[in-house]
Amino acid sequence: MRKWTLAALAAIGAVAATGASAQEGVLKKIKDSGAITLGYRDSSIPFSYLDENQKPVGYAMDICLRIVDAVKKELKLDKLEVKYNPVTSATRIPLIANGTVDLECGSTTNNVDRQRQVAFTNTHFLTASRFVTKKSSGITTIEGLKGKTVVSTAGTTNIKQLNEVNTQKNLGITVLPAKDHAEAFLMVETDRAVAFVMDDILLSSLVASSKQPDAYVIPEAAFSLPEPYGIMLRKDDAAFKKVADDATAALYKSPEIVKIYNKWFLSPIPPRGLNLNVPLSKALERNFANPSDSPDPAHY
Repeated sequence: MRKWTLAALAAIGAVAATGASAQEGVLKKIKDSGAITLGYRDSSIPFSYLDENQKPVGYAMDICLRIVDAVKKELKLDKLEVKYNPVTSATRIPLIANGTVDLECGSTTNNVDRQRQVAFTNTHFLTASRFVTKKSSGITTIEGLKGKTVVSTAGTTNIKQLNEVNTQKNLGITVLPAKDHAEAFLMVETDRAVAFVMDDILLSSLVASSKQPDAYVIPEAAFSLPEPYGIMLRKDDAAFKKVADDATAALYKSPEIVKIYNKWFLSPIPPRGLNLNVPLSKALERNFANPSDSPDPAHY
């Protein structure tokens, strides 16, 4: 009996310690500092990018600001300062993991590998990995890239998928890594690469904002199944994740999410008044009705 009692006390102590450690997480850091830090991308249109005033804006930024409102309410704060920290494909995970950034607001694919390092809140977009090329190249299939120079952004799932398909199909593609999406697209523009492999929605935005949109094509051929995007946050912080999950679930189940979606995907957006004209997909509509943070493409 004594041994059982000691074991029970130890278990209770462990639970208490877990609760205490949760209080030492991101919410406590935010409450103590009076500030929350959002990570943003400078060229992931329309998810997260800089407008004409060099202010971070976008679809994911709007969603993150809803989470900020929920955090402010949860902590019963009169005011909460929002700080912005730029991230790239290569730095976004380390900056979340080391606590520099509290929420990463961008176009980050939620997958099993990444969930070993970070957490994600409910999916806000579904995309697939495709490539953009100049119409003049005449390339319409992945096999058409055989022996060509193809670029993708370093630190993304896309460059990994490109390398995997290159090996599986023995295509002999020369794969070049770019530091960001803008640099990668520029390499296609300037003929240093014949194609750029990236999430189709990001390719659409880059084409729409290019000097000659009609000069490019995004073939149907895909390197992946539809993949979920999620707002990234620190792993193993249940209290903070619950606030983010509850806030996004409430938003996605409300009519407000359609207004936010239409604002960024079916309306002219800054700084040049481009309209991406990407309607809300049935798969994403179903996901909004039943919010999920699943990393499995088959779930969607």
